[in-house]
Amino acid sequence: MRVIAGEWRGRKLVAPPGELTRPTADRTRETLFSMLASRLGSFEDLGVLDLFAGSGALGLEALSRGAATCTFIEQEASAVKAIRANIDALGARNRTVVQQSSVMTLGPAKKAHDLILLDPPYATGAGQVALDRMIRLGWIDAATWIALETGAKEDVEVKLLRVDADRKVGKAKLTLLRLDA
Repeated sequence: MRVIAGEWRGRKLVAPPGELTRPTADRTRETLFSMLASRLGSFEDLGVLDLFAGSGALGLEALSRGAATCTFIEQEASAVKAIRANIDALGARNRTVVQQSSVMTLGPAKKAHDLILLDPPYATGAGQVALDRMIRLGWIDAATWIALETGAKEDVEVKLLRVDADRKVGKAKLTLLRLDA
């Protein structure tokens, strides 16, 4: 696993040991960030939230491309250790917050984020449940872009969100969502 583009292009990332996490493949990450770049134009100065963060590869990719900050939320201790190791290896501690907790325990947001990246376990519906909760708690507003990775055969439907785009990449499906106007 490596950073695809930006300031840290080509730098290797560590993944948590064991089978508790499923890191997003480089090809899938490359497709996702291409989809986002065509809509956002730039990642400069974005506030990013990486949920079900695993190794932190998605949030670190956004930081490498110019995002101002990233908050990583992950409940597994071995994954949190990998995220912190990756942050330290890239010298990104001053632009990151790592929180070891379940996405389902998030409280009300201080402000909405610009970009939310979710890579929950496949076939659990956890991403959709988390998004529903985050809408109610103010983590998402009209300017927020949401990227959800699911299994290729999963349908994504969240009240108040519309699908902007989706694309299958191998066993994964990438879905970009926005608040319904």
